[in-house]
Parts: sequence; C-alpha cells; structure tokens
Amino acid sequence: VSLQMVSAVNNSSLLQPGCSLLNFDGHVFFFGQKGWPKRSCPTGVFFLDIKQNELKMKPVTFSRDSCYLPPLRYPAICTLRGNVESDKHQYIIHGGKTPNNDISDKVYVISLVTKANKKITFQCIEKDLGGDVPEARYGHTINVVHSRGKSVSVIFGGRSYTPLAQRTTEKWNSVVDCLPSVFLVNFEFGCCTSYILPELQDGLSFHVSVARNDTIYILGGHSLQNNTRPPNLYKLKVDLPLGSPAVTCSVLPGGISVSSAIVTQICDTEFVLVGGYQSDNQKRLVCNTIVLEDNKIEIAERESPDWTPDIKHCRTWFGCDMGNGSILLGIPGANKQLVSDANYFYILRYKGAEEDEEEELTAQICSQASTEDQGDSTPFEDSEEFCFSAEANSFDVDDIDTYNEDDEEDESETGYWITCCASCTIDINTWVPFYSTELNKPAMILCSSGAGHWVHAQCMDLSESMLLRLSEANVKYFCNEHVDLNKGLQTPKKVVHLKKDPMKPLRKKKTRKLTAPVKKSFLRRLFE
Repeated sequence: VSLQMVSAVNNSSLLQPGCSLLNFDGHVFFFGQKGWPKRSCPTGVFFLDIKQNELKMKPVTFSRDSCYLPPLRYPAICTLRGNVESDKHQYIIHGGKTPNNDISDKVYVISLVTKANKKITFQCIEKDLGGDVPEARYGHTINVVHSRGKSVSVIFGGRSYTPLAQRTTEKWNSVVDCLPSVFLVNFEFGCCTSYILPELQDGLSFHVSVARNDTIYILGGHSLQNNTRPPNLYKLKVDLPLGSPAVTCSVLPGGISVSSAIVTQICDTEFVLVGGYQSDNQKRLVCNTIVLEDNKIEIAERESPDWTPDIKHCRTWFGCDMGNGSILLGIPGANKQLVSDANYFYILRYKGAEEDEEEELTAQICSQASTEDQGDSTPFEDSEEFCFSAEANSFDVDDIDTYNEDDEEDESETGYWITCCASCTIDINTWVPFYSTELNKPAMILCSSGAGHWVHAQCMDLSESMLLRLSEANVKYFCNEHVDLNKGLQTPKKVVHLKKDPMKPLRKKKTRKLTAPVKKSFLRRLFE
C-alpha cells in the first residue's frame, strides 16, 4: 500500500466534498464544482489531469443539442452500457443538490461525443421518467443489474427535505431520510416501479452499494432519524423475466458500521473499502477487503496505509474511487494554506493496481458520503466523498487548455461583489440567487445620485416586480441612502396651469325696427 501526496497546480478549491468523477477512455472528468460555473468553463465539467503527482484542471465543452447540467453535489452516478461486454458507455446522474441547496429529481445521461483537435465534447441529455418516479434526493445510490439478457437501474436510499405539509418555521429546511423503497428504472422506456420490501425498515443515506450481475449488496449507511450507523448488510436480487420484475431482499450477517466510505476494485471479484466514519466523533481508519462470489459476499480486515499525521488529526475527510485499486483522498487545508477553502490531496494505491490496469471491471460501484451543514446532520457528516470511477494513472492530454481562474474577469473590479451600502450582505462565498433572473451574479441597479454608482437590488429591498419595472422603464433610480437627499435638492416641480378655452362672444340681440315715425323732439328729450 502506498500513500502519496498530490500537488494541486490550479483551482483545487473547485473540488469540494460531494462532486463527482466520470471516466471516459481512461481520462477522468469531474463535475459538481463549488459554486456556479464561470465563463471560462460554462459547462462546469473539467478534465482532471493527474501527471507527475500534479493535479491540473482543464475545461470541457458540451454539444449544441445538450441540456444544461447544474453543478450537483452528492448525486447518484453509475455507468450504463449497451450490453455487458460493450466498451462504450454512458453515465447516469440522478438527484443531488445545487449551489442554492435545491434538491434535484432530474436524470441526466452524459456521453462522450468527440475527443480531437484539442477539444473534448460531451453530450448531456435530460431523461423524462414516468410511473413511480423517485422524489428529489441526494446521498443515495444507483446501480445497474443484468438478468436474463436485460438490464435495469436500481435506486435506493438518500435524503430529502421535509414534506411541505410537515414543515414548521423553526425547521423549514430540515432534511429527513427518504422512505426505504427500492426503485427499478428502465431508461430505455423511461418507466419507474417502486417496491416496498419488509426487510428494509429504516431509510439510509451515504451508504455503499456494490453490484455484480443481478445482485446488489448494500453496506453500512447513516440513519438520520436515529442518528446511528447500523452494521447493515443487505442483499438485493433482481429477476427480469418476460413479465413483471421480481425483487427480493435478504439480511446478511457480518456488516460494518460505517458511513461515507469509499470502495475501489482491485480485481474481478475483490474490492477494498476505505475511509468513512464509525461514529459522530471518530473517523474510520481501518480498511476492509470485500470479496464477491457468485452468490455470497465475504468481508475481512486488511492492511491499512501509513496515515500521515495530517490525515489522522483532521476533523473531516473525503475521497473517491479512481479505479484499479487507487483512491483520491482530500482533507481540508484549514489554516495551513493561504486559501482557507483549499484542500490537500493524496492518492492511495494498493498493490496489484498496475497489474490489473487493463482488466475490464465488470462490477458497478457507487458510494456516497454525507457532507452536510451543521444544522442538517451530525458533525462528521460534513465529509462528503466523491462518487467516482476513474483511472489512477497519468493522462497524456497536454493539448487541452488548462483552466486558469486568473483568466476570469475580476468580479471585484466589475462591481458585482462590492459593498454597495452600509447594510450590504452580499458575499461572494455565501451568496445564492434571490431573484428568478439571477444565475451566478447578483442583480444590480444604477443609482443616479451624483456620478452614479451601482447597488445590489436585494440590499435595496426591491421586489422582483419592482426590479423588472425599473429595468424596463426609462426613469432614474435613487438608492435608499440618496433618495431623501435627492428629494431635498430637487427644484419645485413646475406647476402646469390648466388651459382654459376662451369664452364664446355673446350674440347680439336683434332690435325690432320701429314702423311708426318718431318725432325729433321726442328723441331729443330722450337723450338729454
């Protein structure tokens, strides 16, 4: 067993607990970055280049017919092949949490389109499901089983937000374990069927699941309701006859009390389980060997690596399976580095990994760990491991442009993350979209006071309808600090007099002509 530190050349802070790795043709890609994607890599998917103990990240593009893939944390991922012997495969991604902490119920299928001319292109398609569709969740697992020449995906476990009818003000964003239902999903026809098995009584999340042929073994996990890590070991067997599928569950002895564990395959029937937590206050530094035979499973302790003092004393850790007996481990840098959110990375290699490098892996591995906010789960559940299946060797893809965060426009200079007022609460590290029109930057509006300055619409307590009206109307806006001053400096409004129509002249009355003669003496007396 060897444990070697890897130097992160650039942007290691984007790799966070809960992100995922994909392996296409021996090249490793990751998605689920910290925060929303930036312009240098709008897809949020990167090529993870590990060469000479250095880790570099390079952006990847999507085809024009692809859908948008949000940076999901803690999703369930597995590979989907046309048949068991096929070399070409796709990745299925279900559920997960967005940077806004929204939980997804969508299903995405990612496949490699081209890898030439210094450019790697993926296709990402969203799948529509019908029937007993699994609710939005994270921290669950998905595996593909094969029976009678057919295949189906199996979803189990996970967590979700408390149903709306049961929420209270104090626990509005609390999470609960999903019901222990088993979902069979046929992605060819887009149909789902749920099964309730009497052997599965409590919900589980952040467990380990290993599939071989028509059988899935579920090991460990964390029960949020009881705050326990029961030594579970379940055996799910799926039969796919011409009629309705049949799902059976058996409870096996010899389980392990562990959550957030990582599994890597070192040969056709042998796996190694590493890491995780055995209690709220204790990491699990013991390693185990898992051997799968045709109809049984054996678990035994095996040699553990010589853990470094940093790994032994760190509060949390996370990691991923890189394939062929290799594991990527990460521990938080804390105060040891200038960048507070940076991580240290190690590669753990077991003997025989290089010898088995060309061997085809026939089993599907899916493991989850439980990184959560302190309010959502237990303290050590803050160490979400990656759900990976990748090669541990170096990759010769030097012609891909390296992602450099320095190439991004300095958003502190462009004004999105300024302190716009004394009561400004917008912070680049904690901000989440507030308006429906926001994506990865806060909405701003120009205050017309003086030479003008920009302020955050959220800090001005503007409603979304008012913000839309101000953006559409050709009017001046004044922020909360300058609106009163502006009113005092304004000249009185010009009084607009009402326009009055001129009065029509009176019509002269017609005088009747006297028919009788009038004497001059009479007229003289009349005017005297």
